This record gives sequence, C-alpha cells and structure tokens, in this order.
Amino acid sequence: MHHLPLSLLLLVFSVNAIIVPFKVRFSNGAPHTSLNRRTPTLISNIGNAQYVSNITLGGVTVPVLLDTGSSDLWSAFPEDQPSITDLDESVSLSYAVGKVTGAVAVTTLSFDGFKVDNQAFLHVTDTSSFTSDLESQGYYGLIGLGPNSGSAIAKKIKKDPRGDTTLSHIFEAHNETDNYISFLLTRKGDPSETSMQGQLTISEIVPGFENITSMPQMDVDKVNRLLKADQHWQILTDKDTGIIGPDGQPLKVDSIVPGCPDGQLVAVIDSGFTFSQVPRDISDQIYGRVKGAYYDTNQEFWMIPCQQSLNITFSFGGKSYPVHPLDTVDDNFNQVDSTGQKVCIGSFQPITSAFSMLGHYDMILGMSFLRNAYTLLNFGNWIDSSSKTQEHPFIQLASITNVDQAHADFVKVRLGGIDTSGAAQYQLLPVDQMKRSPVSDEEKKKKYQEMILSRWPYIFVGCLVFVLLITGYCVWRCCCRKSKKQGNSKLGGLFKRNRSENGGGNRALEETEVGFHSQKGDSENSKYHPLSDSNNLSMQDLHRTNTDHSQRSFPPPPSYPNNPYSQGYHDGSTYSLQGNAADGYPQSNYVMNPHAMDSVASVHMQRQPQPHDFSGGYSGNEFAAR
Repeated sequence: MHHLPLSLLLLVFSVNAIIVPFKVRFSNGAPHTSLNRRTPTLISNIGNAQYVSNITLGGVTVPVLLDTGSSDLWSAFPEDQPSITDLDESVSLSYAVGKVTGAVAVTTLSFDGFKVDNQAFLHVTDTSSFTSDLESQGYYGLIGLGPNSGSAIAKKIKKDPRGDTTLSHIFEAHNETDNYISFLLTRKGDPSETSMQGQLTISEIVPGFENITSMPQMDVDKVNRLLKADQHWQILTDKDTGIIGPDGQPLKVDSIVPGCPDGQLVAVIDSGFTFSQVPRDISDQIYGRVKGAYYDTNQEFWMIPCQQSLNITFSFGGKSYPVHPLDTVDDNFNQVDSTGQKVCIGSFQPITSAFSMLGHYDMILGMSFLRNAYTLLNFGNWIDSSSKTQEHPFIQLASITNVDQAHADFVKVRLGGIDTSGAAQYQLLPVDQMKRSPVSDEEKKKKYQEMILSRWPYIFVGCLVFVLLITGYCVWRCCCRKSKKQGNSKLGGLFKRNRSENGGGNRALEETEVGFHSQKGDSENSKYHPLSDSNNLSMQDLHRTNTDHSQRSFPPPPSYPNNPYSQGYHDGSTYSLQGNAADGYPQSNYVMNPHAMDSVASVHMQRQPQPHDFSGGYSGNEFAAR
C-alpha cells in the first residue's frame, strides 16, 4: 500500500449483507500531512483523500482505513485502551512506503452487530514510521481486504485460526452467503454527486447498480504471478487498447511482468492509493503534451494547469471505463508553482518507490480510478469452505462516469461555467514535442534490479538448458570418437581375415596393409622411418644375438601386379630372406625388420651386403617399401 496521502475506502463489517453508508471526511483546517512520503514536503490533506469507517476492537471504537492491497489489521489506541490478549509475538508490516511494528494480540471485533470473538490483529504503539501524525489524519488503523495468503499475522501464528484475516472469518462463519464485497466511492466537489453516498457491502449489491452482475468476470488467478504470497486483486488491460490517451488514441504499453501478453498491462486494484501509479512512459503520454505542464522532481508529480481537461479511458474485459477529468487533474491539495499560481496534480503518477521489484504488476489503480467504477471483489476459493464449491476469485467493474456529464461538471467547476476547453492554450502539443519526466539514478538502479529479479526463472532455465546442451554435445563427441575407433579396429581386423582366407600371401605385405589402417592415435604418432634409421634392428642383427634359431623359409607369394617377389623368378620355387640362397635363385638384398616402431610402415626392408654378385643387374633399390 502506498500513502499519497494516506487514504483508503471505508470498511463495513456485516455478515447479513447490511449496507452501511460512510462519509468522506474532510479536513477543513490546515493539518500537515505528507502527500507523498518519498519527499519531506508536507501539504494539506483535504477531500478525495481518505475514506474512514469505525470498527470496534476490544470495546474501543477506532476509525480505520480500507486497503484492498494488503491483508492484515492493525490499530493504535491513542486514548482508551482495549481489552486484548497478547500472544507474545511481534510482526512488522511493510508497505510501499512506510511500515508499522507491533505485538500480535487477540480481541473481539464488532461492527453494527457483527461479531468475531477471536480476531488477531497488530497492536501498534508507535506509528511514526507510517505517518508523522496519525491522529491528525482522522484514523487510527488500517484493515487489509486482500487474500489470506498475504497475511503476515497468519504466517506468524501458523496453524492458529485466529490469525486469519477479518473477511476470512466473516465468510467462513457464514458460508451460506457469497464471498464478495463491493464498494462505491464518492467525489468531493462533483455537482452531479451531491446526493450520493459512498457505500461498502458484504455479499450484497448496492441498490441501483445491479448491472454489475452482467459485467465481465475478470479472473484474478489468471494473471501471471511468481509467488502465492504476492497475490493481489490484479487484472489485465485489453490488448492494444487498454489505455486510451487524451487525444483519443491508444497509448503504447510495455509490460514488465514476465509472461504478460504483448500489448497488455497487469493492473492492481488497490484502494490504498490516493493517486494511481502507472508506468512512467504512460504518465508522460498523459501529461507530457499539455502546454504549461512540468514535472516536479522534488514531489515527483506532474503539475498541470487546473483548467486543462484531460479525458482518458481504461479498458478491461472488453468494457470501457472513462476517468472523470476532475480525477485526471486533481485540485485538492492547494499546490502553487514558482510564480504563486495555483496548479493541479496529475493523479496518474509515474510509479517509482512503489515499483514492483519482482515485476508482479505494471500499475496500481487507486482512488483516482476507483471513483469512476462500482467495484465488486469476489474471493471465490480464496476462502476455505467445505460446504460449497467455490469458483476462482474475480473482479467485476461497472462504469459510473458518463463522458458528456463529466465534461459538463468540469466546465462548471474549473472553467466557471464557460466552456473554453477548446481554446488554443488547451490544445495538446504534437507528439514529437512531448515532454518527459526525468529518471533518477536510483530508479534506473531499481529498474535494472527488477529486470534481473523478475526474470530469474527464465534466466535460470536458460542457463540450465545451455549447460545441458553443452553436456550433451560433449557426450555426443565422445561417443562419436569411440565409435570411430571401434570402426577402425574392426576394419583392420577385416583386412587380416581377408588375407588369411585368401591363403596367406606375403606376410610382410599383409602387415604393411594393416599398419596403414591402424588406430588414429597410432597413425598420428607414427612417422615413416628411413632405412638408415639406427633405431631399427635388422633380422641380421637379431640373428647375431639369437644364433640358435633356425631361419624361416616362406613359400613364394601369390602373383600381384608389380609385385617384386614375383618378377624374374621361377614359379613354385622357395627362397630365404636371410642366409644362403636356394640353388639357382637370386638372394634378396633386403630383410624384414619385425620390430620396427612404425605402425604405418610396419615392414622395413633393411639392405644387407651379400656375397653374391649377379650379372643380371638386379638392384635392391627397385624394391622399396611403401
């Protein structure tokens, strides 16, 4: 909840659908109150700012504010002290601006005959952190009308039913009624509303506004949210036409809420805001084209000439909700410019300190909007009830502002009864001349934090997917490498089997072929060793150290094209690669080296000096290992 100044709709507790009128309380003196506690500026708080109702706690009557944006009840007692039971627990309730701290207590709550015997609430003794002068505001406490899941008191005293919210107690104790409330706010200074009173009802429609039951039921649970505790009365604007600006054209929108559909915004219905809070760009589009408008950086408002009529419209569920020009430009706070001329406040302020750090909503529609619609809030299955089936919670809005009548009211109140709204001085500036409100460094920091925090689930999922993809790629590469090695090994074995099945053949040539198809690791580390490599041992060297082994003879190899073994020799003859030559056959000048280190050139032919001199001119150089 945000207090600008502190204000809320009256609360009336009646289980039997009693309609209780309430009055708008005006401060005709000059009490000092902070219009916006983001700045130290204190201004008079008069009219259209606070709606007060009386409740009784522990036998003491106290005026309280109504806040649909929170869920807890708290009260101070400046004079008489109530009869209460302290639970020895303390709670701090934080709002958009300000907080209160107190002791959790239990007492009897009553209003117009309705009674809750054991209602937990926060007994506050120091309200200075909430407002500088609570008593001068005309109220002593606040009651939240949000869902039970948002109650800090209920969380503090878990499993204790006394900690449930006031409305939860009412609906659970009387489950034969529907779980909804409705309220109607009046407008101070509106000549068309002289006889209308603000009202709040429980489980009953205000007479004369029965058409609200035919309005769209806008599902609250449908709106994207990250945490259950952050549930509010929130709805989506219509796509692309959610906000119609002063020139009659749809305003450009861009949601900060993760998952929000394009062209839509998430709006919270919150009676705790005197002025509605909208995205800065929206506020600039509403007020930035007004001649003479300027942004007050101290109070963080748009200041507008009071005679400027601005018509804007919000759309929800396919229905339009025009805003009265007396609400769009507010003259209730006696503001003046640097020359002493009276100026008015743009009541749709840029959202700053109330910024949703987790991106749960885009804007907060407070009293400046709610005075233009009769509002029904249905709690649905937010209320635990075993006796009946509940639907999802929803909101219904019925427009109560007639555009033509609203213009006539503005002319009468602001222009002295003479319609000069079409004069040149009130024409909007071209779009390219639109003024924009400055963004502070602190707000830039908050927006950056919001961008990170509101999207952390998507960032986390993205990082997880990236890690899985990298891991999968690495596993795939390893499998491919392993498969390739296995394939090469099988291919090498196939060559060996083929040679064996073909009857043997030349052993040296077989090993050479297999070596050329060995595993990749071997081939990469292998080099062809020249014949002069001293590291290679010839069969002759081995023979010198192993003289007890006989020489091995081989049958002649099969005839292959260009096979040096089969050229120039007699078919069917045998020969020895080392030792004495067979009769009538030439002795080879080369021997095998089976211990060669090269897996590719697995057969090395070492040239050995021979005692024979062939006149045939045979040269061992013609027989080179390949």
